Amino acid sequence: MSNSNNNMGSGSRTARRIFEFGRTHVVRPKGKHQATIIWLHGLGDNGSTWSQLLESLPLPNIKWICPTAPTRPVALLGGFPYSAWFDVRELSADGPDDWEGLDASAAHVANFLSTEPSDVKVGIGGFSMGAAMALYSATAFALGRYGNGNPYNINLRAIVGLSGWLPGWRCVRNKIEVSHEAARRAASLPIMLCHGTCDDVVPYKYGEMSAHSLSVAGFQNLIFKIYEGIGHYTVPKEMNEVCNWLTARLGLEGSR
Repeated sequence: MSNSNNNMGSGSRTARRIFEFGRTHVVRPKGKHQATIIWLHGLGDNGSTWSQLLESLPLPNIKWICPTAPTRPVALLGGFPYSAWFDVRELSADGPDDWEGLDASAAHVANFLSTEPSDVKVGIGGFSMGAAMALYSATAFALGRYGNGNPYNINLRAIVGLSGWLPGWRCVRNKIEVSHEAARRAASLPIMLCHGTCDDVVPYKYGEMSAHSLSVAGFQNLIFKIYEGIGHYTVPKEMNEVCNWLTARLGLEGSR
């Protein structure tokens, strides 16, 4: 993901866009199926890349679903087509958000989770832009609705965001604090955020800012892990801590 700043013309929202999602990769649980987690890749990637890593983790009770984002023009990258969960014009605190794209991808993710057995705990995780989608889904869960007003009906039990950011971070607190039910749901949702201090793609300050925004909005069950000297990639220590956190938060039957 580049940090070049290219602005896109304003005509893209005149008609409702149709999004065609790519191939979905599923990693079946090797043990008792206790949890299902959707894992969302970063900009320009696909579900297959992460499914291979997730399959190697010592989490036999988790089913992983790794969808692939639609291929669409990305304004940040000069309008060239990439696999992306939503459009990004600029990566900055004041950058505009593609609410239509965010809602479409969040609904696509929710559709997968809506068919899981009722006794299976469900969550969403992701890397970079995928982490942004996971955090957007967390706010939709708390509010009980998508940005377009449609109801959000998935009972999320865990959110993991690696090297990402929170779309619409400025307005989350105002939306949640006006509703006791939204505040209750926000407080109940465990969130783990991880970010490297040397990330040159999604700068560390955006991860820190996102964690702070979620915390003051009422997401009290949040942990923000800082990785000194790490760039825009994952490391074994980070994934080990994700495994331990998921095992504890989801009450999984151990890692063997």
